[in-house]
Amino acid sequence: MSDPAVETDVLDRYECRACGYIYEPDKGDSKSQVPPGTPFAKLPSSWKCPVCGARTAQFENIGPQGKASGFQENLGYGFGVNRLTPGQKNILIFGALGLGFLLFMSLYGLQ
Repeated sequence: MSDPAVETDVLDRYECRACGYIYEPDKGDSKSQVPPGTPFAKLPSSWKCPVCGARTAQFENIGPQGKASGFQENLGYGFGVNRLTPGQKNILIFGALGLGFLLFMSLYGLQ
């Protein structure tokens, strides 16, 4: 019987704390001949960050792509925006700014 905690984070992305490089298992690492689909835990012990050369101990799990950011226990607070992915938050913010700009510009038509 396998551990479900291991299966859920198999394709999590990892970020280098030294330079910000993000290892994405779906893409692998072509510089080090790491094929796509290789989980971070299965990287060779000689693998280093392709940008700054940091070892795997310097990497931090940032979860899968498109997942809502933040701690799981805090996602239920607020008006529901805590459950949005970063891309959805960008659409909400810049859409509201665009709508506000259009509303402001429409006020010039009132005379």
